[in-house]
Amino acid sequence: MTAVYPGSFDPVTYGHLDIIRRAAKITDRLIVAVASNSAKKPMFSVDERLEMMRAVCAGIPGVEVASFSGLLVEFAKKSGAVAIIRGLRALTDFEYEFQMALANRMLDENIETLFISTNVQYSFISSSLVKEIALLGGDAASMTPKIVFNNILQKISGL
Repeated sequence: MTAVYPGSFDPVTYGHLDIIRRAAKITDRLIVAVASNSAKKPMFSVDERLEMMRAVCAGIPGVEVASFSGLLVEFAKKSGAVAIIRGLRALTDFEYEFQMALANRMLDENIETLFISTNVQYSFISSSLVKEIALLGGDAASMTPKIVFNNILQKISGL
């Protein structure tokens, strides 16, 4: 089975990697799809996010990294995916994710959405939180891989 795990991954966190590793175990091919979303103002460009994601996923069998823009279901179809993987940290994530799953199902009933709840140790981590802590001078190194955290520090020092 081919599945797509989409996100902005700005930046990738240990919570994202938890979902990637676990989804890779239940799929033959997992495409981690870095979204180009013009509605968001990312810290990192799509190319920078792709580079970081490829680095942190390099040792995970069956995982590919790509970027996409536009409708997720269209990207999934073009990629041969039959499922979309979505991570859930808390009940508050579920309402939005459920709405998106229903919309995607309406657009293409042949693509399923599978929810994976994150491990409890990562349930509070979000990309926004990592960026906020780092921008305010805090230590977010335990929330994201070292290569990613170093990129965050480098980006902040250039601001």
